[in-house]
Amino acid sequence: MEHNIYLYLLVMAVVTYLVRVLPLLFIRREISNPTIRLFFHYVPYATLTAMTFPAVMETATLPVFGLLSLAAGVFLAWKGGGLLTVSAVCCAVVYICEKVSSFL
Repeated sequence: MEHNIYLYLLVMAVVTYLVRVLPLLFIRREISNPTIRLFFHYVPYATLTAMTFPAVMETATLPVFGLLSLAAGVFLAWKGGGLLTVSAVCCAVVYICEKVSSFL
């Protein structure tokens, strides 16, 4: 069986387009249900977490470095740090851990 990459790309493009367009077609007025509004409020955060967490754990040479970076990021985010600050500190923690471990 031959695989056609262009067919795969076309299907992916159509599905992505439909996911973005269908809500615009079917939802004409503002959503007033608080549960649904809360769900849509947290979807971007859940998606970002689902994409970021595995990368944090797999990028460092040792999983402990990823955990330290995660702990620093959670602490900073809890204290009100912005996305850029938290990301920079997490990268710095992994970088420092890697450099320290290379000297040992």
